[in-house]
Amino acid sequence: MEYMFLKSGTDVRGIASDLGGKAVELTDKAVYDISAAFAVWCVNKFSRPSNELRIALGHDSRITADRISAQVKRALINAGITVLDCGLASTPAMFMTTVDLHTDAAIQITASHHPLDRNGLKFFIGEGGLEGSDISEILTLASNEEECISENSGAVEKFDYMTDYAARLRDMIIREVGKGDKPLKNYHIVVDAGNGVGGFYANNVLAPLGADISGSQFLEPDGMFPNHIPNPENKQAIESICEAVKKSNADFGVIFDTDVDRAGCVDGDGNEINRNRLIAIAAYIALGGKKGGTIVTDSVTSDGLKKYINEDLGGVHYRYRRGYKNVINKAIELCEQGIDCPLAIETSGHAALRENYFLDDGAYLATKIIIELAKGTDIKQLLSTMEMPAEEEEHRFNIKSTDFRAYGENVIVSLEKFADEKADYVIADDNREGIRVSTPNGWFLLRLSVHDPVMPMNFESNKIGGIAVMKQEVKEFFENFSELEIPKGF
Repeated sequence: MEYMFLKSGTDVRGIASDLGGKAVELTDKAVYDISAAFAVWCVNKFSRPSNELRIALGHDSRITADRISAQVKRALINAGITVLDCGLASTPAMFMTTVDLHTDAAIQITASHHPLDRNGLKFFIGEGGLEGSDISEILTLASNEEECISENSGAVEKFDYMTDYAARLRDMIIREVGKGDKPLKNYHIVVDAGNGVGGFYANNVLAPLGADISGSQFLEPDGMFPNHIPNPENKQAIESICEAVKKSNADFGVIFDTDVDRAGCVDGDGNEINRNRLIAIAAYIALGGKKGGTIVTDSVTSDGLKKYINEDLGGVHYRYRRGYKNVINKAIELCEQGIDCPLAIETSGHAALRENYFLDDGAYLATKIIIELAKGTDIKQLLSTMEMPAEEEEHRFNIKSTDFRAYGENVIVSLEKFADEKADYVIADDNREGIRVSTPNGWFLLRLSVHDPVMPMNFESNKIGGIAVMKQEVKEFFENFSELEIPKGF
């Protein structure tokens, strides 16, 4: 069998149910083969026999979780591995089992915010999530049906790690707020779990600390996701939590994605704290008042955010490439070079603090923000000086050429020449992905997707109508490329 098509960056993902009318890709055999290959990979990685290994296993609320979990356990047991079955769990919690329980590795069954017919496998070791090259190696082993069969079968041990994980977050709030064992007594906080895993945060973290969690919604796990897509970036989802905060007259709101590695927030007026605003508050927390720290973000962050980090916070904004793993790896690299880098964060909400193992953990970030709230920080005032754009748009150009990477790279080089010849265009001096250009009407960024024949283009303007002017100025340029499909509305 060939399984490389299931690679999705640093994860394994595919269609796991026929509910969407498509053929199942993550079949029982596929899951078994990939899990067995991971066992082989671990034996090679740790240079230890499989019967000495302990691997934690968890899953989010997806409808195919039980079926996939059964196959993962079967493969690991056949390899002689001890499996700590954590059941319903968040993705960050699964990594934390390598820290708290000293497991050799962990597997989370999840497909994040993707449609309900999808699922996948996410792998961790003590160093963090696996790299894309590791996934390729595992899938190659799986395609060759490599597995290690132990003379002695492994065992499955049930372990309720989410109770320990919630206690860790509660202890952090009590310790850092310093107001006794009910530090959230006077706060009303609404949580929207989107029927994913995040309901524990309201019931097992906030409520025991005295918070009023009335008005919280969709806390019950339901893999059909009947209320809205569990994604803090989804328009319907963020509108839902904003409305819930206003209706409840709450002080704050938190919304998670399915597996809780991302979060978005809402202030007491029902205004979303997401994307650039979420990065701003995370940067404030990570820098902790110290000057000169570097904040790594992806490439599409705003000019207003850069000014806020550099001038208001005294930090250094380092724009890098899209992809949460890219920004995390760059932050780790900078730290290894001796550069103070306390935070890596992507506009999608993946936020990884150095103090938390550079783990992208939505519940951890929400906890840090709630600590600030409980210590008396005025969140709205904190963000009031950050300049917000009047307009934002993203357009996606499909590449019809079979060699889409070479074609896309040529478009970027040509656009750089085009911009360089215009007197009022300025190419960004911190350009690390595609080409970013400032104009009198705002800025635009054209980049090439890592995996797909697509070129996303982001626009931002501080004045109404500015994006329309920029699009008109560059439209003729794009019309010169016959293998580039200009999107509707451009």
